[in-house]
Amino acid sequence: MKILQIGKRYFPYIGGIEQTSKDIATALRNDCEQRMICYNHNKGNSYDTVDGLDVVRVGCFSTIASQPLSTSYSKILGKQMKDFAPDVIIFHYPNPFAAHCLLKKLKKYSKCKLIVWWHADIIKQKFIGKFFNRQNNKLLQRAWKVVATSPIYIEHSSFLMKYEDKCIVIPSCVDANRLELTEENKNKSCEIRNCNAGKIICFALGRHIKYKGFEYLIKATEKLDDSFKIYIGGEGKLTKKLKKIAKNNKKIEFLGKLSDDDVKSYLDACDIFCFPSITKNEAFGLALAEAMSFGKPAITFTIKGSGVNYVSVNGLTGIEVENKNTEQYGAAIKFLADHPKLREQYGAAAKERVKELFTQKVFSDNVVQLISSLRKSGQ
Repeated sequence: MKILQIGKRYFPYIGGIEQTSKDIATALRNDCEQRMICYNHNKGNSYDTVDGLDVVRVGCFSTIASQPLSTSYSKILGKQMKDFAPDVIIFHYPNPFAAHCLLKKLKKYSKCKLIVWWHADIIKQKFIGKFFNRQNNKLLQRAWKVVATSPIYIEHSSFLMKYEDKCIVIPSCVDANRLELTEENKNKSCEIRNCNAGKIICFALGRHIKYKGFEYLIKATEKLDDSFKIYIGGEGKLTKKLKKIAKNNKKIEFLGKLSDDDVKSYLDACDIFCFPSITKNEAFGLALAEAMSFGKPAITFTIKGSGVNYVSVNGLTGIEVENKNTEQYGAAIKFLADHPKLREQYGAAAKERVKELFTQKVFSDNVVQLISSLRKSGQ
């Protein structure tokens, strides 16, 4: 069976959707012939191979509202579909420009099955989202199956709920090999703890953009005393603003962009993982699942329609508080700090939840089962 994945970017570009694309390719590498088409994170078109997967990267001239634009995309997509002749296309949404091109090309390929991997609704760009409503419905009507990363997203997405009979849930997964601790990681973790002896260490990680909610974490920790240390990893267009908000908060330290090794060390060292995202742009929360795999209790906001509150369960793997309520968030941090046995209990449950739902094996089994069900259907 030939499978063509279509996404915005691909490894070595790092992101949640890109990691899912890579995990799908890994799950199917022994059973299917595969190809990937995406936008190039560098200039111009390029063709390369990543872990045995042929990757076609299309050059783009601009990016508007997070959407890459290309004058050659439609032509290259058409050529790839003709030459490769895929039996199945896995389309990673949102990607409206590519969806427009794909829907046109699919008119010639009625036997090609379309699987739409619905990572998130378009939330931030409301005007663009409304503009593409018709396109989204066409895409979902054409789909054989629609994959969501959590049942919560299906229930609350205005698009997915209309096509619930086509929807299945395949949660994203944690890369255990990438997160395995080395002796160097363990030594760095010990250093971090020794530097903060007697303190509760909180760690947060992600791009410094609005929906990640870091300003609410900063405000939530203002009233905590000096027995806390808050590390914030990552960077982005809001980094300067966040540092300005935190300038009088001596408990906070910005770590900048972290290597995988540094991330592992801070995850191992921390007592509490803070995940303050505030909108359903955060559809799943892979960084949250990764922290849980280290046995760390999490503190999250309630986000209507987001899979975040499916990944970490209130009262089981951590604490969930009212969205944007900084007083409740700060109180939750202090509560976990004052109850070490509960931190341990939540952490153990978090690790178990990851093993049950969010490992690469579970993900791979789900993907293989999806493709096998297509074969068995005789379609």
